[in-house]
Amino acid sequence: MLTLDLTNAPRWHDLAPGVRVQLRPLTTALMVATRSDPAVEAVPDEASDEERAVAFAKALARRAVLAWEGIGDADGKPIDPSPEAIDALLDIWPIFEAFQLTYVSKGLLLEQEKNASALSPTGPSAGASVTATPARKRAKTARRG
Repeated sequence: MLTLDLTNAPRWHDLAPGVRVQLRPLTTALMVATRSDPAVEAVPDEASDEERAVAFAKALARRAVLAWEGIGDADGKPIDPSPEAIDALLDIWPIFEAFQLTYVSKGLLLEQEKNASALSPTGPSAGASVTATPARKRAKTARRG
């Protein structure tokens, strides 16, 4: 069952011990805006999927991060989120992975579910319609020479 959160309130997500971020809900508007972000559109056609994923994650985070805790500058003084600081945060591999797992992937689960294959027409879960017509004749085998 799909559960709708009608409050649409920001939520806190733990990304590492002592590091958490407050993020906007992952809405359609946020995803569409991120897809048309100049940084995402500037990714070259020949870029790898990994490079595209990083560009998209950073663009999404720049739109989604509202506040954070446990993040500071080189001197250990707390800093506020900024586009540059958000990009630097996501350059840290465990943080990137946590962001992908706790925020992005949860929003994409529904997207993945709608791309599922049809049920097998010959198995116990028959449900797909047959698209090929049966052969009329038995095929001849090649002669051995």
